[in-house]
Amino acid sequence: MVTFMGQLIETLKRHEGVRSHAYKCSENMITVGVGRNLDENGGIGLSDDEIEYLLLNDIERCDEELENAYGWYRSLSKPRRDAMINLCFNLGLTKLRGFVKALEAMSRGQYDVAADEFMDSRWATQVGDRAVEVTELIRTGDYP
Repeated sequence: MVTFMGQLIETLKRHEGVRSHAYKCSENMITVGVGRNLDENGGIGLSDDEIEYLLLNDIERCDEELENAYGWYRSLSKPRRDAMINLCFNLGLTKLRGFVKALEAMSRGQYDVAADEFMDSRWATQVGDRAVEVTELIRTGDYP
């Protein structure tokens, strides 16, 4: 069975191609991976388990990026780390690094200042209630 699956997998990869980013297939459907049709018109999309798997991978990636980028990150309370992961997930590490004053305040444990700095941004205007919730985690260090 394992040999059969190995051969089948290799054959499907060769026939379908392997793409790490979404693309339009020959039928103009949004596709990813090994021929996975994600298009709303006839595609199978992603299962709940696949969505959860992708999310967990993204959370782990953000956690590792933050740990590598900021020596103070690991010493934060879990809710504050969660807030930082949320920010990194939403913005990406490159854009998050642009919040210099907020991140400096985080590194010094000045969480009210950090929260205010994050709220005084275009990001906060764009994401609305998300910004309020994330900055409240930073401010209090606890879930409501």
